[in-house]
Amino acid sequence: MTDAADALAKKRFFALNAIRITGAIFVLAGFVLIRGGWSLAGQPADRWIGVAIVLVGLFDFAVMPKILARRWRSPGAR
Repeated sequence: MTDAADALAKKRFFALNAIRITGAIFVLAGFVLIRGGWSLAGQPADRWIGVAIVLVGLFDFAVMPKILARRWRSPGAR
C-alpha cells in the first residue's frame, strides 16, 4: 500500500469505529430514557423518545458500517 492509500484506510477504519461507538452510546442513552433516568418531556413521551433513540442507535451500530464498507470497497474486490 502506498502512503496515501494507507492513510485513507486508517481514516475509514476510524470512521467505522466512531459510528459504532456513537450507535452504542445512542442505545445506552435510549435505555436510560426508557427507564426514566432522564426527564425530557415527561414519562409517557420519554419512553417513546427513548425507543426512537434506541432504534437509531441500533441502525448506526449494525447497518451503517456495512453500508459505508460496501460503498468504500475497491472496484475489483468482492
